[in-house]
Amino acid sequence: MDKINSNISADLPPITEHVGNFISGAWENAEAESFEVINPATKEVLAALPKSSRETARRAIDAAVAAQNSWAKTSVWERANLCAALGKAIEARGSELARVLSMEQGKPIAEAEGEVGAAAHGFHMAAEMVRYATGEFVGGATEGRQVITRRFPRGVYAVITPWNYPVNIPIEYIAPGLATGNTIVWTPAPTTSLVAVALMRILADAGMPAGILNLVLGEGAVVGDEIVSSPKTNAIGFTGSTATGHRIAVQGAGKPMVLELGGNGPLIVRRDADLRRAAEAAAFGAFSNCGQICAATGRVLADAEIAEALAKEIVGIAEGQRVGNPMHQGITMGPLNNANVARKVAEHVENAIKNGAKCLTGGRSMPELGSDLFYAPTVLSNVASWMKIAREETFGPVVPIIALSGDDEILRVANDTEYGLSMAIFTSDIERGLAMSSELSAGIVNINESTVYWETHMAFGGSSGTKSGLGRIGGRHAIEAMSEVRSVSIPFPKYNATGR
Repeated sequence: MDKINSNISADLPPITEHVGNFISGAWENAEAESFEVINPATKEVLAALPKSSRETARRAIDAAVAAQNSWAKTSVWERANLCAALGKAIEARGSELARVLSMEQGKPIAEAEGEVGAAAHGFHMAAEMVRYATGEFVGGATEGRQVITRRFPRGVYAVITPWNYPVNIPIEYIAPGLATGNTIVWTPAPTTSLVAVALMRILADAGMPAGILNLVLGEGAVVGDEIVSSPKTNAIGFTGSTATGHRIAVQGAGKPMVLELGGNGPLIVRRDADLRRAAEAAAFGAFSNCGQICAATGRVLADAEIAEALAKEIVGIAEGQRVGNPMHQGITMGPLNNANVARKVAEHVENAIKNGAKCLTGGRSMPELGSDLFYAPTVLSNVASWMKIAREETFGPVVPIIALSGDDEILRVANDTEYGLSMAIFTSDIERGLAMSSELSAGIVNINESTVYWETHMAFGGSSGTKSGLGRIGGRHAIEAMSEVRSVSIPFPKYNATGR
């Protein structure tokens, strides 16, 4: 369990030197069982990693508990300086990390490099944000009394992260979590656990105090359940499927949580829109990362007058995609990450066609490229809003187009969903676009941008009461989510309200 595939070890020894868990500042891999990590483009076994037990997860929790008090008492400036150093460490070894990411997750190397850069930026932003996180100093209702509010860490954070952005999403929790004085037990998705080890190697080498960040590999039903339900963890950060999010919400009931879950975001195209720009945005949101994005273009809601012309534009972009091994330069779309998501994509497309949708391009797997996880960029027309592909999260490179009559019908169909993460509107009438944005039930509404457009300082999260989750990450919103406000009242009976 301490060796990676010999075909890549010559290129990647620095950040995969230790292939295992990282607990209390030390690497270990002594587990009874292991699991294999597969390159989705070639089906090559990249590594055998320890399948951790509940006992291992408990030791990681204990390590975080032991480190938490001293880390919380460390000055804000020292914590900020560490975060800045961690960001620089990722930048210095970014090319190595991006190669592991591309091989293991399946995204093109250019996308992998962009994700690694975003992760480094996440640490730098946390360093700056936490330096200026403020409380309040207000007068009390009683004469001669002042009230102070201060921010404190929540304690030990249980962090569970997905396979679609296995470098950047962990940092969205880890960076603000450490910056605000929490300690963390982190478990990544099994299919992208090797890049988690590589990332942990970089952070460990940068000089973190022992115990403040602990990595435990293994199955969600074992490790994830343990760290979520443990009475020793104080808060939860999770990005992943809606079903798993609901399970976590039950197991961790009573703890503060940030749950970033699924989506089926509509991209609205009005009759006055720039069709080329709208088509590019729809394709970008559907084909980037092979469509494996919670904020992906789940469905295009187009005014019936321009739906056919828009479809032709999107088909042209789809057929211009270069699908293949993501490690090769010039490839714009790699494989899906795993068999489960590939089955779901195929099921959704087949169900739509069976029920009357027309496949304009794609609609098939591409095993001739070396793996049955490659799936052709797909565009469907004649899609109805009741079809499974328009109701559920597909998580693949598919653009379903629904033709509708006017803004009122478009708004009704856009909001007729269990999800409320990200939506987009394309129109040349910005005033009308703003008016429509106020009528959409989503945490993010972009105008003349794709559904996946987001900047790391912006609030990211779903609309209340939907299957898209709970809470917000991004910039100061993450700093606030990962700390709690404490009120302190102080009587000054010898002084009046002016302090004289």
